[in-house]
Amino acid sequence: MSVPPDSSQLVLRSTRVVTPEGTRPASVTVAGGRITAVLPHDAEVPAGARLQDFGDDALLPGLVDTHVHVNDPGRSEWEGFWTATRAAAAGGVTTLLDMPLNSLPPTTTVDHLRVKQDVARSKAHVDTGFWGGAVPGNVAELRPLHDAGVFGFKCFLSPSGVEEFPELDAGQLEAALTEIASFGGLLIVHAEDPAHLSAAPQRAGGRYADFLASRPRAAENDAVALLVRLARQLDARVHVLHLSSADALPMIAEARREGVRLTVETCPHFLTLTAEEVPDGATEFKCCPPIRERENQDALWQGLADGVIDCVVSDHSPCTADLKTPDFRDAWGGISSLQLGLPAVWTEARRRGHSLDDVVRWMSGGPAALAGLAAKGAIAPGRDADFAVLAPEQTFTVDPAALHHRNRVTAYAGRTLHGVVRSSWLRGEQITDHSRPVRTSGRLIERNPA
Repeated sequence: MSVPPDSSQLVLRSTRVVTPEGTRPASVTVAGGRITAVLPHDAEVPAGARLQDFGDDALLPGLVDTHVHVNDPGRSEWEGFWTATRAAAAGGVTTLLDMPLNSLPPTTTVDHLRVKQDVARSKAHVDTGFWGGAVPGNVAELRPLHDAGVFGFKCFLSPSGVEEFPELDAGQLEAALTEIASFGGLLIVHAEDPAHLSAAPQRAGGRYADFLASRPRAAENDAVALLVRLARQLDARVHVLHLSSADALPMIAEARREGVRLTVETCPHFLTLTAEEVPDGATEFKCCPPIRERENQDALWQGLADGVIDCVVSDHSPCTADLKTPDFRDAWGGISSLQLGLPAVWTEARRRGHSLDDVVRWMSGGPAALAGLAAKGAIAPGRDADFAVLAPEQTFTVDPAALHHRNRVTAYAGRTLHGVVRSSWLRGEQITDHSRPVRTSGRLIERNPA
């Protein structure tokens, strides 16, 4: 009588396995939800193990997205843990971190964190963790939130768009960062200077050029300069969120050469969409900071190539369709791309001569390192067996009806992209098949103690 395969023993095989040492043919062995070895492609399959051969489809480490607005509870009509994590899984994202605002309550106290965790626990298709929030008056809450396992603290330097999550002024920013530095925490910052935004023209209407003028590059540049100064002064860890202005890159590079502990992210929409192509009235393209001009995009790609930008994450910030009015001044700002980030970035990366190794470094390894997720972000022994299987040469046209996030508004509608996610795997279990969910096995995760 034949012995059935041991489902806890798994071998994943591909001619293109993206490892920290480069892409190569390999067989990846898995047991107990962890990668046990990366072997030659023709390695013998252990007795009783189950073999999954992906042929020429690429085997990537599952993506890590550290910038997702789930909005649940409180604004779950905008998005929710069930729909957001399902969209993530369909796009090859196996770990995400939820932003502290847009939910009610915001994640600014331990009690509020527990509320959010209770809502998320039974709904997560992928591993899910949480950022805390730094807002006026909650300095005393920061250490307890850190001890409760949040990955760091988000703040705004300009209005966030929701009244329950106010911005910090310069004094409040310094006080929060001083406290966070005292326990070795991380502050992540929406960096736009409010004085520049107040001075910029704020015109109603559907002209994208008017909206772009309302969020000048100088607002980002001066806010980043403030963060550099404080990070240097306090020897603090600071991360710049969704960098849009490439003008700030030389300043960031210089600060890092001096040893300032500053990291930076950008987003798929800044790397793949340009101001020149945004139609008037098309507020599905609105985000803050904004999509800028083509030459600015070229400089962001150079920043990635030079290692000045550490990672690429979605800033998935959805809303109900009615909030995307045709008026750029009044429409909600946010782009929904959780399911499409990998093919969007890969499409432009391959055009510019970059490899899948680069994309994996930016969208998996980099975000995992930012969050201190030592078990994520690479196909290597001891890591979690989280994978995305990608057909890199295959194309598809974005159909909003095929997206899994709650409100199917997307700036990518009708675009043809390279890279079809065949399946996603979480700790050795397949969780999607051609974007269809197979099982829900996500866990709530916390910051690893130092």
